Amino acid sequence: MSAMKGKAHTFGDNLNTDYVISGKYKFKTLDMNELAKHVMEDIRPGFYDEIKKGDFVVAGENLGAGSSREQAPLVLKAAGIGAVVARSFARIFYRNCINVGLPVVEVDTSGIEEGDELQVDIAAGVVKNITKGVTLEARPLPPVMMKILSDGGLAEHLKKHGGFALEEE
Repeated sequence: MSAMKGKAHTFGDNLNTDYVISGKYKFKTLDMNELAKHVMEDIRPGFYDEIKKGDFVVAGENLGAGSSREQAPLVLKAAGIGAVVARSFARIFYRNCINVGLPVVEVDTSGIEEGDELQVDIAAGVVKNITKGVTLEARPLPPVMMKILSDGGLAEHLKKHGGFALEEE
């Protein structure tokens, strides 16, 4: 998995899944591209129009608390978010991100500001804040999660390997 570059879109602590995609949309359609147009709209109206493919959602503590449905990471992925970067994650959201193929990075985000240009290298466990010239060491992902991500998510991983493969091929 190669390094990704994009702009930081910052949010605070306890960004819950209902802020990522409002409950009023969750049951109206299964079309993630349609739902993506409403990403973060309750806390940042027009957010979908601010992001470019490969940009990052950056948050503080406990990103993804709330509903355990996969719509939140699926909507972020459909909106073009390259990875979610946070100081810590709600565990079910963290696993849902991996399962849908959306990279997650646990790192100290306190020095990252809105609009900072970042380079995120999941495999190396490094987040470079290009704007500020700072390199942050991220918490490494376990090898099995790296494999699932590199396969495009859990469903793709299962299809590719005919089951749950842990070893390198």
